[in-house]
Amino acid sequence: MVQKVKDLGHKSGKMLIFGGVYSNLQALEAVIQLADEHNIAPENCICTGDIIGYCGQPQETLDSFKNWGAYSILGNVEIQLRDGQEDCGCDFTAGSRCDGFSEIWYAFAKANLSSSSKQYFNTLPDHITFQYAGRNIGVVHGSADQVSQFIFKSSDWAEKIESYQDLVVDTIIAGHCGLPFKDRYENLLWLNPGVIGMPANDGTTNTWAMILDDTNGFKATHIPVIYDHQTAIHHMRKNHLPKEYAVTLETGIWDNMEILPQQERLLQGKSLDL
Repeated sequence: MVQKVKDLGHKSGKMLIFGGVYSNLQALEAVIQLADEHNIAPENCICTGDIIGYCGQPQETLDSFKNWGAYSILGNVEIQLRDGQEDCGCDFTAGSRCDGFSEIWYAFAKANLSSSSKQYFNTLPDHITFQYAGRNIGVVHGSADQVSQFIFKSSDWAEKIESYQDLVVDTIIAGHCGLPFKDRYENLLWLNPGVIGMPANDGTTNTWAMILDDTNGFKATHIPVIYDHQTAIHHMRKNHLPKEYAVTLETGIWDNMEILPQQERLLQGKSLDL
């Protein structure tokens, strides 16, 4: 399938970048408030996909996102929902804990989204490109050619390099893996703002986003997202979603590290070096 790329042209001023809302309405509300506090307009806010996911308010979250007016690309979850598929397309190992949990939350999301949601997903691009502070930037979910590819800071640059070539950019902003990081190879930057719907396995209840600032050249800064996680937990439990993910919202520790390379596993419960 030919991938749809939306080019935003030249952007300026502060920008707010985030991913993985995961049906966490309270986290999204906190991000919208962050944008207001930093005077960042919706047209300078971009989501790296997976608006829908693990938490308990899929329709309310999608409605809030649409009403806000920020940009988003397709995550693997939106693609699967758009296409009427029976699984989330996260590329979890068959039979793993994540795979088992995904059967529950994906079925819940699919059953609790309106038919108009599919029409909205049809409007979202696979990637976004824009020029900012002298850099050519591409926004992807996993990678440019694999929406569900897990790319981490420790991932070999051989896995990353093709995304720059495919989109003809020098900076990639990606999502999917759930962990915020920055990585550089010569003039190439790989940035992951993190996800706002789940903690980053660092032992804190806050989640992560990123602000771009062109005041003095190109600057990308990770910022914590502090939100009402107890209400998010309440909605997960009320809707009988996996209790293990509700515990993660409360402890900041992932239930398992099945998708993580060894280097990232060693960071569990530790403050992030961002």
